[in-house]
Amino acid sequence: MELYIDIALIITSLALIVSVVLQNKGIGMGGLTGSDSGGVFTARRGIEKTLFWITIILSAVFFILTVTAVLMEG
Repeated sequence: MELYIDIALIITSLALIVSVVLQNKGIGMGGLTGSDSGGVFTARRGIEKTLFWITIILSAVFFILTVTAVLMEG
């Protein structure tokens, strides 16, 4: 059973990494200098909104799997 949870954790973590990287809007290194307008809010629409919710769901699944793996160890 631990093997299945470990495999699920790996798959979930990779999917979470991909979903976070895909949300990057190309701010790049300009955000480090303070010269960009990072305070501007834009509404999420379409695929961006779907990706946002997928990221939230993946993070919740990752948290549940991590807690389950820790409880199974001890």
